[in-house]
Amino acid sequence: MGKSQTSSPQIRPLDRAFFNRHPRTVARALLGKVLVRDDGPRLTARIVEVEAYLGIEDAAAHAAAGSTARNSVLFGPPGHAYVYFIYGNHYCLNVSCEPEGRAGCVLFRALEPIFGLEEMAHARGVELRGPKDLPKLTSGPGRLCAAFGITRVRDNGHDLTQPGSGLWIGEDGYRARGIQVSPRIGITKAVEQPLRYFLTAKSAFVSGRKRFPSAVDTRV
Repeated sequence: MGKSQTSSPQIRPLDRAFFNRHPRTVARALLGKVLVRDDGPRLTARIVEVEAYLGIEDAAAHAAAGSTARNSVLFGPPGHAYVYFIYGNHYCLNVSCEPEGRAGCVLFRALEPIFGLEEMAHARGVELRGPKDLPKLTSGPGRLCAAFGITRVRDNGHDLTQPGSGLWIGEDGYRARGIQVSPRIGITKAVEQPLRYFLTAKSAFVSGRKRFPSAVDTRV
């Protein structure tokens, strides 16, 4: 399937000011943007589901414990990758938000693969027989990290505004519409807060969508 994709569209990196905002604002704005890996075979995928984490006052956030060696990226400059290992079997990718010294981040929950499908499938150990198999590549935080080869050792602290870092975020002119909001999923603290954002038009790629009711965010 991936062999038919011989080129990818022009993608412009997001600047640091994009991330130097409240996590709610950044989360909503990230939908429709593109995650790029190009320190090996080029991989691109559209961001279709994210969750906002609000720093030290958010009981579900890693930053709630204050700055530690593990989470120091969250308290640093905005636009950097915060990668952690969870459940003993997969990684999760976040991007830091807010000015330096104030913690906040956005978790990437699901992507829609665009380019490099065969490489993603190989990394995930998935056989692509048709379009119905594509969500197996990057629908879910652990799946997308595996597909993109994201690990803490390889990527934690990398500047996601700089293509030279090998892993970065850009835009290609796509405009996100029909954004929906629901409570965050897969957590046990502060579960009632509506901080999960996703694209309804990309429902095949959104993870766990049926678990919670959602409402269209008319502000977008």
